[in-house]
Amino acid sequence: MIRDITIGQYYPTNSILHKLDPRVKFIGTMLFVISLFMINTWAGYAVATIFLATMVIMSKVPFGFMIKGLKAIIFLMCITAFFNILFTPGEVIWHWWVIRITKEGLVVAGKMLIRLIYLIIGSSLMTLTTTPTQLTSALERILRPLNKIKVPVHEIAMMMSIALRFIPILLEETDKIMKAQMARGADFENGGLLKKIKSMVPLLVPLFVSAFRRADDLAMAMEARCYHGGQGRTQMKPLIYKRRDMIAYLILLAYLAVCISLLFIRRAV
Repeated sequence: MIRDITIGQYYPTNSILHKLDPRVKFIGTMLFVISLFMINTWAGYAVATIFLATMVIMSKVPFGFMIKGLKAIIFLMCITAFFNILFTPGEVIWHWWVIRITKEGLVVAGKMLIRLIYLIIGSSLMTLTTTPTQLTSALERILRPLNKIKVPVHEIAMMMSIALRFIPILLEETDKIMKAQMARGADFENGGLLKKIKSMVPLLVPLFVSAFRRADDLAMAMEARCYHGGQGRTQMKPLIYKRRDMIAYLILLAYLAVCISLLFIRRAV
């Protein structure tokens, strides 16, 4: 389960998406997430599927590696589908005692599952094709206008970068601790849900100790290098838009235009 989490990991390869400006990928991911909650028709989901599948192919990241992130939210997806199926009113297609499954409930559950799956894959696609340093630079440039109202943009971007860097490190640390405890007889696989939760308690203590130790080492390293925030700092590789980035923005605008047009068509009908 720990190895199946892909958000925050970077997959190095030579693809068009890897070469794009990180601002394009960050804004594109946000717009794609917004579009998932904006569309509500099967035609809209078909457009989103084509768009996401194209991006996955262009990224050159193995599809099997990308969908591993879905295993971590299978329980959440099952719970979401369960409540949507049982508690959405509509035309009853199956009834037993107090349990009623409606046609509308199945439709709502299906759309909600699609949104969750596409949300995870889309977010993973951004982190798999962009390094944490690039994401930090992109976020800092996008939020730069907020400096005029005294918002600590650089500090926010730095915290995001550190958080993204710590995700794979903590996952690797968790895997090592689990293997060490399994070698000593710990059982994390068998038993019911309550037993599995209890078995995680001995895992959390050394994990928190390790996390605080790494955070302290990072703070000392930044202090030794005279880090005092973003004031007066420059970038070794400043972000500059290129032709391919402009083309990517045009593709995003075309995708949004199609989604909005489908939304208006549905309302008109």
